[in-house]
Amino acid sequence: MSFASQNLIAPDNCIQKSYEMGNSFGALFTITTFGESHGGGIGVIIDGCPPRIPISKEEIQVELDRRRPGQSKITTQRKEADEVSILSGIFEGRTLGTPIAMVVSNKDAMPQAYSEMKDKFRPSHADFTYQSKFGIRNHEGGGRSSARETIGRVAAGVFAKKVLQLAAGVDIRAYVSQIHTVDLAEDPGFPSLEAVEANAIRCPHAETAERMIKAVEAVRDKGNSVGGVITCKIQNAPLGLGAPVFDRLEADLAKGMLSLPATKGFEVGSGFAGTRLTGKEHNDTFEEVDGQVTTTTNRSGGVQGGISNGEEIVFRVAFKPTATILTQQDTIDKDGKATTLKGRGRHDPCVVPRAVPIVEAMAALVLVDHLLRHHAQNNLLVDL
Repeated sequence: MSFASQNLIAPDNCIQKSYEMGNSFGALFTITTFGESHGGGIGVIIDGCPPRIPISKEEIQVELDRRRPGQSKITTQRKEADEVSILSGIFEGRTLGTPIAMVVSNKDAMPQAYSEMKDKFRPSHADFTYQSKFGIRNHEGGGRSSARETIGRVAAGVFAKKVLQLAAGVDIRAYVSQIHTVDLAEDPGFPSLEAVEANAIRCPHAETAERMIKAVEAVRDKGNSVGGVITCKIQNAPLGLGAPVFDRLEADLAKGMLSLPATKGFEVGSGFAGTRLTGKEHNDTFEEVDGQVTTTTNRSGGVQGGISNGEEIVFRVAFKPTATILTQQDTIDKDGKATTLKGRGRHDPCVVPRAVPIVEAMAALVLVDHLLRHHAQNNLLVDL
């Protein structure tokens, strides 16, 4: 008996819906991003943002400027102002509670640099998998798989950060803690935004930052690339965010982070290093300080049982070396025949510095969604 005869195949509308949802994120505070790297532009639609949140175009632009290309000699030299246009959802400087639509136009596209990629697959890129899945792809700059898609996430993240700050005083700070083999040896605590933005690599330790920059410059001059790690810390996250069992807070953070281009690893708290400890060494014991329950250590990274425990949330995201490199490599063409390919165009020799505001935005989007879900479930009957 076939699956079809048992009515186990989803109807067409369900299949279509599953594909649409691949471009959306969140349950109550949702975003849908759209656009391709060298198309008309990149945009986002936010739904579920609370009304009356004060917001300005300038606030959004500040974060987009942190993400945009051409910031320094160690980033892609594509020249884009990434100026945001707000199409709906805001009136007289406040959110309306209706869908918010924003778009950033592509001004400095260079599709001709990708003509060879029309028939050849770049190693470790999305070319082969997109072609195999859909039977069609936009080869210009990687199309939808390009990191330029993250413009929409960063723009939406401004709203998420604002809600978190107004509702609970939440602060989110990401910074570069490793580039290739250069590590940030000392924990900088919760660095200021000024310390993170003080150098092109976004490492809050000047001496280490200089070593990281030199490492990126060395591979860039050889037409190669490197990866690294971003650490993110969240202060004042309310107790109780996250839900059993499939929507654990760290699970949704992991999904959000691993949905970013070039990510290959995620860990929270002690992460993989915690496997080298015993339970007695690893456990965070409780104590009471000024009437508040806290823990003496934070190896859990602020999350226990999938629910935030009120401590600082700490996680790390690993980014691989940029897949497109300006060095000739062996590959295959669309007919499966062996060939060679050398990357052209403008690419980051290391994506990590520009990913810092993107990691912050995704963290905010996860937390604000869980904050709304927590209040929807727990605050309806507060007097019971």
